Amino acid sequence: MPSPNHDARPDGVRIDMLILHYTGMPTAEAALARLCDRDAKVSAHYTVDEDGTIYAHVPEARRAWHAGASFWAGARDINARSIGVEIVNPGHEFGYRPFAEPQIAALTTLCHSILMRHPIPSARVLGHSDVAPARKEDPGELFPWARLAEAGIGLWPARRDSDLSASALARFGYDPDVPQARAVTAFQRHFRPKRLTGKWDDECAGLLAGLLDYGAG
Repeated sequence: MPSPNHDARPDGVRIDMLILHYTGMPTAEAALARLCDRDAKVSAHYTVDEDGTIYAHVPEARRAWHAGASFWAGARDINARSIGVEIVNPGHEFGYRPFAEPQIAALTTLCHSILMRHPIPSARVLGHSDVAPARKEDPGELFPWARLAEAGIGLWPARRDSDLSASALARFGYDPDVPQARAVTAFQRHFRPKRLTGKWDDECAGLLAGLLDYGAG
């Protein structure tokens, strides 16, 4: 299901990020139509439907338009250096729900194939909310990040004793210029999804320390 919404990646920029999204629209059909609508000016490389069907939209060699205004570890053109995958889910606005088993199985296979083709560090497999915490919530607190990490996709931290402050989020890659509560909430959505407070605490500090043990990559 090709999308016309893509352009050339800048010369010299290598693919070193994998960004996961939810579609955040009432139906899969609506999301697919938007991703392939020239006037919408948005796209992704792939979409994974709830039944496990994978739709290819943009060749990986091209820059898809999925991350928008974003930041990670000093880089602002996240689209230039990433593969973007949309996962069908209505999202927080239209009835957020757990991701389907066939969907996660297909996503796992897809991510493994992407990671075989591109040297993407585990610490740079991220959610849209990680790279755009002031604007985005996806793929959200119901997304099974721990399960993907067990399959070798991304990181899941072991908690360490630490007195790190929230400002240390920038050492991992989060934008230091966004409101701190937004960055903390994005961190919690990914790495402590059972309790979203937007407030930094000892558990968050310990989890961040565990992530930094791997290096920001």
